[in-house]
Amino acid sequence: MGILLKHAMVFKNGTFERDCVSVSDGLLRFGRADMNPEQLFACDDLYVLPGFADVHVHLREPGFSYKETIKTGTLAAAHGGYTTVCAMPNLNPVPDTLEHLHAQLGIIEKDACIHVLPYGTITVGQRGEALADLAAMAPYVAGFSDDGRGVQSRAVMREAMLLAKSLGKHIVAHCEDNSLLQGGYIHDGEYCAAHGHKGICSESEWGQIARDLELVAETGCSYHVCHISTKESVALIREAKRAGLNVTCETAPHYLLLDDSMLQEDGRFKMNPPIRAMADREALLEGICDGTIDMIATDHAPHAKDEKSRGLFGSLMGVVGLETAFALLYTGLVLGGICQLSDLVRLLHDAPNRRFGLKNDYIPGQPANFTVFDLREQYRIDPDEFLSMGRSTPFAGWRVNGRCKLTVAGGNIAYCDWKQERM
Repeated sequence: MGILLKHAMVFKNGTFERDCVSVSDGLLRFGRADMNPEQLFACDDLYVLPGFADVHVHLREPGFSYKETIKTGTLAAAHGGYTTVCAMPNLNPVPDTLEHLHAQLGIIEKDACIHVLPYGTITVGQRGEALADLAAMAPYVAGFSDDGRGVQSRAVMREAMLLAKSLGKHIVAHCEDNSLLQGGYIHDGEYCAAHGHKGICSESEWGQIARDLELVAETGCSYHVCHISTKESVALIREAKRAGLNVTCETAPHYLLLDDSMLQEDGRFKMNPPIRAMADREALLEGICDGTIDMIATDHAPHAKDEKSRGLFGSLMGVVGLETAFALLYTGLVLGGICQLSDLVRLLHDAPNRRFGLKNDYIPGQPANFTVFDLREQYRIDPDEFLSMGRSTPFAGWRVNGRCKLTVAGGNIAYCDWKQERM
């Protein structure tokens, strides 16, 4: 398939320049191509960006296809400008053996419209006891994670880190100390106290991060922390990096743009970890700016409508984010004066690709992975427009800038909302 984009603002070498972009035989080219494209797009005032990579999504299949499927989840990702995602292992069967992993890989091969790299679990059944078959799964996974559950045993985590290091793979940790949860379901802050809810303390997150960082120093493991949400977590990771530990981390758009003063009695504000206090949000923004936080991931976690319609107490934890992340971050961080667009490209493309070795290049002569946005278009977020089966987002109704017009993944059009020029 031949594709030609004329006169776009193309991201190259950390800045933008007016150029043409072409795809021929699936490969990316810059500059005017000597070709008769099958598909021709006029891109005046549109921006071509590297395809984004999200290292933390829940595609729910196999096992929970009433929430999301690999087909709908990857379509949603393409709608948001993503060309690669790493899929978490909260599935049935749990990918704790190669046989179980192949159940997921088969669906990915058949239905995914972008590149999907799964995780294997750290422990059998995500129960935190015996190690999963890490060695057999290693060639096929982005790393190992028990996401949704913290590994409670120090000894088990140490064993996992040593094995993962020998296999050249990351431990990707959901950090949560169950002994500190005490039935909580939102942040243990002012809103929680004022409205009679049960709170989750910040230490339930940062305490386990502190434990794991001690183990990283001991084992030399490559370690990545999922969805950090507290100021203490930022401080711990900053110090670990200064000490030379092999550690990276992510946060999510909802922790950067919301705090617990914005909570509502609605399940779309319930996720794990919870939205924290203003001081935590400010520390996360500082961590974005100083490089402590390496990347932004969505933790896209779709649920059925009835599972998210039971208020803060009764709803399941998790919100969707693939289709709103870039527009929210561009509006809140770039237009908000917190960072530059090139910084956002680093957080959404460069850093995750570098850390996880993803096949998501933005290099001429390599398979084309890019997205095109109209940064001037302003609109309100409407969940009814989502391609994901999930609709629950705390950002419904927010006014944002940045509409995805086209996403090309692996040289093929994965999403298009754009009329072509006539040939």
